[in-house]
Amino acid sequence: MHDLIIVGGGPAGLTAALYAGRSRLETLMLEKMALGGRILMSETIENFPGFIGDISTQGLIKRMEEQVSSLDIKIESEEVLELDPKLKSVKTHTGTYAASAIIIATGARARKLNVPGEDKLTGRGVSYCATCDGPLYKDKNVVVVGGGNTVAEEALYLARFAKSVNIVHRRDDLRASAILQERLKENKKINFILGNVVTEISGSNRVESVKIKGVGTAGESIVTCDGVFIYIGHEPETDFVKNKLKLDEAGFIMTGEDMATSEEGVFACGDCRKKSLYQVITACADGAVAADSAYRYITGEGK
Repeated sequence: MHDLIIVGGGPAGLTAALYAGRSRLETLMLEKMALGGRILMSETIENFPGFIGDISTQGLIKRMEEQVSSLDIKIESEEVLELDPKLKSVKTHTGTYAASAIIIATGARARKLNVPGEDKLTGRGVSYCATCDGPLYKDKNVVVVGGGNTVAEEALYLARFAKSVNIVHRRDDLRASAILQERLKENKKINFILGNVVTEISGSNRVESVKIKGVGTAGESIVTCDGVFIYIGHEPETDFVKNKLKLDEAGFIMTGEDMATSEEGVFACGDCRKKSLYQVITACADGAVAADSAYRYITGEGK
């Protein structure tokens, strides 16, 4: 029996653990993969307060991990399969853990295009992480799908290695911030195919081309490429809390400003909850609030 269980070890979960540890709550963190979560798919962060220029995501997560470790937070590499909000318990492959309160900080996963060839060629030219796979495409041609800040950042990273980077986006303009769009336009390796969607990814053993179609038109064309990097948003990692907590239509956990969910003593923070801005800084803020709310719940100060 623990005071607090934190499910997920990204920036939100690590910040929650930091605040919980400083409040001297006996805390268990369960993370199915490496600490850091989806942020590790990006090489650097440029808009974290207090840092001029960019900072290494690996370096930031390492510092967070060191802070948490200094507070004797117990961290186990386990995947949570089920949540029992009434008993305040979670089930993993190895057993069941219970606590006085639970914080869900499971983050989100990359959304798929769901077009023919995507699943077949994932890992063979289809990728959702330029930082992971970019160096494999030295002097090759790649397609990047999407139009937000992540697309811009990853396209700029890929341009370090690739011969050409073609950005395909369904709208006639990108949603990325102005400063990132300026950098994209200044890079001669980067091209724009706007007002189009990818309808198929082709290749026998590896990606060889993508089929694109103009929005609102019947015409299709082929773009020859060696790799496809997809950034069309994210989906919450909340399958294990379906029918347990109140979710929105997309599966994000509904919370109040105190990060409280629809079940008493269960809180949620970071990219798995419904909110207006999904950034590292907001994930950290969520984690701090969730830990404070959990502490107040456990000690009875919030009553």
